[in-house]
Amino acid sequence: MEQEHKRRVRYKGTHPRNFREKYKELYPEKYQADVEKIIQSGKTPAGTHIPIMVDEILEVLDVRPGQVGYDATLGYGGHTRKMLEKLEGQGHLYATDVDPIESEKTRKRLEAAGYGPDILTIRRMNFADLDQVAPGVQFDFVLADLGVSSMQIDNPERGFTFKYDGPLDLRLDPTSGVSASERLRELDEEELTAMLVENSDEPYADCIARAIMQVYQRGGSVDTTKQLAAIIENALSFLSPAERKEEVKKSCQRTFQALRIDVNSEFEALYAFLEKLPGVLKSGGRAAILTFHSGEDRLVKKAFKQHLKEGVYSAISDEVTRPSAEECFRNPRARSTKLRWAIRT
Repeated sequence: MEQEHKRRVRYKGTHPRNFREKYKELYPEKYQADVEKIIQSGKTPAGTHIPIMVDEILEVLDVRPGQVGYDATLGYGGHTRKMLEKLEGQGHLYATDVDPIESEKTRKRLEAAGYGPDILTIRRMNFADLDQVAPGVQFDFVLADLGVSSMQIDNPERGFTFKYDGPLDLRLDPTSGVSASERLRELDEEELTAMLVENSDEPYADCIARAIMQVYQRGGSVDTTKQLAAIIENALSFLSPAERKEEVKKSCQRTFQALRIDVNSEFEALYAFLEKLPGVLKSGGRAAILTFHSGEDRLVKKAFKQHLKEGVYSAISDEVTRPSAEECFRNPRARSTKLRWAIRT
């Protein structure tokens, strides 16, 4: 049966403004030239994700044909595809992700590129359970990119950004657990202050926590991203006009980060992953981890050093590797990235 033709969404003005109107960016395979122009201008096309530090990761992991590897954070599949290319049709790659929406899109995209179940196994599960991904199998290489994917950030329906209004959700898996708005109702001022400090080093944690709690004390609620951003802006009204705009932006970023980490139990998952990681690596197996904020990096650094001291790892990175200035221009979201690696004894 002939498929019904659907006209693209129309928009006012010369350029689309909201997420759903960006039809070229949302279908990058169809509009490759247009999407490349967006990337060259230093922007990430809506609904896609530019993989970070690909060359550095491939050098660290030294992926070869015939090996068995594990991508702990599938996401848009950019790193996955590059590792699959290195396997040259020999060996196998396992990949996991908790996001049911994006992981299915990525599976279809990679399958269309020729990477089916014979060489790629995708499982919807948290990387904290990496020892259950392929029981009995030990990996030659493991990659974990701890950043939130751009397509999650850009979609206002997911609640990851304060730039657009949307439900205050922040769950990587929107089908389970409680949303960020529900989580805020469960906390008292002291607990929220502690969360903001521990998860994002927020310098105005007490002011922001107090302002949020006052909303609930007055019988209100915080249900949308813009509501939360407005509360933060109001909480920092004591700052001088010269510094207020930039400080509000940074505090919004840190507050959303802290909530996201809490809602998805990210530190707990990372701790479990780091403890189990040596057990799934072959002797000489390599692991690479990309972190995006100081809390994550501290956990990775501490675990790697401890396992090196115990003789579990034969070598670890002495210092973090950062993306080049050129990459940061092409992809501004790479700026905070740190890469650490370890080799199994």
